[in-house]
Amino acid sequence: MEVADALGGVIVCMDAMQVYRGMDIGTAKPTQADRHRVPHRMLDVVSPDEAYSVAAYVKDARAAIAETLGSGKLPLLCGGTGLYLRALRQPLTFGHTPGNEGVRARYQALAEAQGAAALHQRLSEVDPASARRLHPNDQRRVIRALEVFELTGAPFSAQELPGEEESPYRFLLFGLDWQRPMLYARIDRRVDHMVEAGLADEVKGLLDAGISPEAQSMQGLGYKELVPYLKGAARYDEALETIKRRTRNYAKRQVTWFNREPGIQWLAGGGDIKAHTTNAISIIKEQR
Repeated sequence: MEVADALGGVIVCMDAMQVYRGMDIGTAKPTQADRHRVPHRMLDVVSPDEAYSVAAYVKDARAAIAETLGSGKLPLLCGGTGLYLRALRQPLTFGHTPGNEGVRARYQALAEAQGAAALHQRLSEVDPASARRLHPNDQRRVIRALEVFELTGAPFSAQELPGEEESPYRFLLFGLDWQRPMLYARIDRRVDHMVEAGLADEVKGLLDAGISPEAQSMQGLGYKELVPYLKGAARYDEALETIKRRTRNYAKRQVTWFNREPGIQWLAGGGDIKAHTTNAISIIKEQR
């Protein structure tokens, strides 16, 4: 937000859960005061009972970016969904088999819930050749290979791998690099704050509104773990500890993912935030 203030920026959400309406506490959405201070895009774009694919995000985010650039402002993508970033940086063409957003969303939810390794293991069971040549962290291609197998019954390895298009954007990437103990302590405090703010009531409200526990939106951290508690199948303290543990594990996977993004500039978490902000602003000004 400091960078946006200094450069006339618009923040474009890059978080797979903040796109859902009515899911505010568990996704740590910007407050109304934040949104009044700096314009935000790609928040609250879809109902929690709908599936939302990476392809849909890319389409909507590109429109938001184009509108921002057209108004003379700077789009600042902010969030931790690496798959969204990679899809914007390295668009893919997906061969001759048409995509199915429902199938893709299901595999994306599996990746979020169980991690890239579980997704890759499933691919190795149905298409070992593709699994051998696709890295587990290359989730887009792993998901596409699973999608093609499910839709056609034929292994993706029988087709050519999808090619990459040229991205229409030039990216400057910044990430915060926290020491692991400090990161985990911050995650634990964050979960505690969400609970104090009414996270359980938010999840209950979604269930009461008819949102299925199996919906893509409800696979987000902090939501799926509270469902068993609300249904009387788990203790409250167990649910909270599960949220913290799974969030710590997710953070580890995020670090691994973003370390593979070329050109990312890491800033020391816990350092002088003002100095980081000034440095980022200077670099962006030089590159614009």
